[in-house]
Amino acid sequence: METSAFAIGTKIEHPQFGVGIVTKQSLTTTRIFFLHKGDKEIANSFTGLKLIEESHVQQDGEGGSSSSISLAELEKVFTNVLRRYADFPEIIEIGDRWKKGTMILKPGQVNLQSKEIPIDMFFKKIVLVRERLRVLEQRINNNEKLGEEEKIHLQQYITRIYGSLTTFNVLFKHKEQHFVGERG
Repeated sequence: METSAFAIGTKIEHPQFGVGIVTKQSLTTTRIFFLHKGDKEIANSFTGLKLIEESHVQQDGEGGSSSSISLAELEKVFTNVLRRYADFPEIIEIGDRWKKGTMILKPGQVNLQSKEIPIDMFFKKIVLVRERLRVLEQRINNNEKLGEEEKIHLQQYITRIYGSLTTFNVLFKHKEQHFVGERG
């Protein structure tokens, strides 16, 4: 379904960015706020969006519109805005079974000594890599010098990086914080 077919307030799913809500329509693009990826501008000719829920935006009788949004969705929007503009970090927890655990790196040669690393420290490094990838994503998407094709190419490359990191999803307590690569 083409992006331009969705009204403001429509809840959709993008194959790469996940669930989002249409926030603005223009002649050539649609702006969508993705719960975990922030604002993205998508070409109206893009056909990879899947309808999740029709728009709840209704005319208010005075030419304006009003929308109905759940408290949970509103909470996610505010949290994302705070995180992005007020340096309010997302709380990411390690899975309970890994707390106070140790990762043992055992060399293939018997004469070399093993190395033990606290899993919590390793997990923090993995989370730091993800946060830096997210900042890179935002900078790419907000860069006015890059063309749309270049942005899409770089975004796909970052998605493949996320895919390479899915091995570490076992460490996360909450599934919605997992790394997600290309699907299908």
